[in-house]
Amino acid sequence: MYVTALVEAPDHVCCRYRLAAFRAHLERAGHFLEIRPRPRRWWDWFRLGRELRHADIVVLQRKLLPRWQLFLLRRAACRLLFDLDDAVFLRDSYASRGLHSAARLRRFAATVRAADAVIVGNAFLAEQAARFTSPDRVCHIPTCIDPDRYPLAEHVAQGPEEVFGGAARRSVRSRRRRTAAPAVTPVQLVWVGSSSTLQGLEAIRPLLEELGGRLPGLRLKLICDRFLELENLPVIASPWTEASEEVEIAAADIGISWLPDDDWSRGKCGLKVLQYMAAGLPVVANPVGVHVEMVRHGENGFLVRTPAEWAEAVGELVQSPLLRRCMGEEGRKRVEQDYSVAAGAGRWAALLHRLDAVRGAA
Repeated sequence: MYVTALVEAPDHVCCRYRLAAFRAHLERAGHFLEIRPRPRRWWDWFRLGRELRHADIVVLQRKLLPRWQLFLLRRAACRLLFDLDDAVFLRDSYASRGLHSAARLRRFAATVRAADAVIVGNAFLAEQAARFTSPDRVCHIPTCIDPDRYPLAEHVAQGPEEVFGGAARRSVRSRRRRTAAPAVTPVQLVWVGSSSTLQGLEAIRPLLEELGGRLPGLRLKLICDRFLELENLPVIASPWTEASEEVEIAAADIGISWLPDDDWSRGKCGLKVLQYMAAGLPVVANPVGVHVEMVRHGENGFLVRTPAEWAEAVGELVQSPLLRRCMGEEGRKRVEQDYSVAAGAGRWAALLHRLDAVRGAA
């Protein structure tokens, strides 16, 4: 089947991880994926019938179109799919006008109803889409990554940690309570994201300051296009580039993620957490949204709420390189089994096969 995807931009993060990553796998299954930017000028929308004539399936990614554009797209597309990995029917957590938007919800409902299938990145988004279409038209394909692109973090044992090696390995499932001690060499937390999502770290600035005060030698690496300055926690600024991202993540020790407890966050699909796990890092995160699905508390990381819980979890990982390694290995296995590009491509291929069968029956 010939699939044409209309996206914000071919190099946009959503396109790279939710569509372009599957291209080679889909081609091996006999499909062809074309990625092109959405029309930008109003008159380009009236050319869609001609420009999409060759496509068996058209994928609209994330965008909620005005009614006239959606009408033209629906008329031009033989089969229309809608792909989303955010709660696009809401404003974001930090919007001055609040989360809820009647206009966004109307466009979301219209788009879902117009689509032959809706591809969502998590269970919460699946529930929301099923409010406006039949549940059998909603397909859950999580955001996926290629773990082979990520080198594994080394987690080299430091000094006296060798003494606790056996206990550290057993503590992946049953941990011993120990008083956190300063690391022999600096330990790096890492956070990866864009300047727009950096607001999440701004919101927990007091927590980060407390971690820096409690754990001497701790560092925070930010892989981003903008950076924080903290008083108690030294920040390592690592400007984001597509070429260096995986190596910079793997050079750290502990991945962190924090989300506000709201429906916008429940629409998030956990890309940064998957990246940490692919690089063999344990994850410390709050139990919101997909964090609860991806992070298995005590196995590949910790789910924590209060500042005291954050300090205890980070402190235990700072103290034990071997525990970091064991949890990192569990996280890597989790990505390979459930969130790899190969696994996601299999779900895409099954969806395309089903749609092709429906078309053939018609």
